[in-house]
Amino acid sequence: MEHQVYVPAPASRLRGALADPARVARAVPGLQQDAGAAPGTGRVKVRIGSHSITYRGSLRVSARDDGSYAVDGDATEARGTGTVKLALTLRLADTDEGCEVTVTGTASADGRAAELPAEAVESAATRLLNRFVEGLGEARPEPPDQPVSIFETEVPPPSLAPEPVEEPLPEIFAEAAHARRTMIGRSAEEVDHAPPRGRYAPVPAPQTVAAASALRWAAPAAALALASAIVVTRALRRRR
Repeated sequence: MEHQVYVPAPASRLRGALADPARVARAVPGLQQDAGAAPGTGRVKVRIGSHSITYRGSLRVSARDDGSYAVDGDATEARGTGTVKLALTLRLADTDEGCEVTVTGTASADGRAAELPAEAVESAATRLLNRFVEGLGEARPEPPDQPVSIFETEVPPPSLAPEPVEEPLPEIFAEAAHARRTMIGRSAEEVDHAPPRGRYAPVPAPQTVAAASALRWAAPAAALALASAIVVTRALRRRR
């Protein structure tokens, strides 16, 4: 295998990415890393023609003395016994507007990939290689965790701070508070039988006087007045 990929980024950026296993893992297209495993270890779904094969494996990058980088990887089908192995060499060269990466090496596969057309397998491998090298140019180092300054730490209020001013309670809550204060010191029986106060006090029913009651008291008074008038009249007649 021999393939060249152009990346619109300086070679120094790709060298920094190849030296960082975490950035190498982020450059692998579609890699789902295993929790707690070393960077570059996980699952990758590869599409070959109209077929999709999921592999589980790992990828390792090491620098060589001549300035090139060795990329070794091996994987096994997640639902099968097929395997893939690759041993590549990456050489970086600066250009006027970016970097040119030359990839050489070998790759072997068996299982489902070996049963598919060779042209489809080669096209899928070239597509993954291009995306991997381009991902190295786009992978940036993650910013380190910034320590929290003591000046940015939230300071609790002092114990001698003035108490916050309470807003006035609505009238209904004020009446309830007054009722509670007046019931302090009273027995449970008194509290249970105490009539409600304030707006909850019962409204007495209006007193109505029926017409029959008025006539019942008016009739005897009229009869008494008439009898008195008759007695006075007779007395005056006798004197005459």
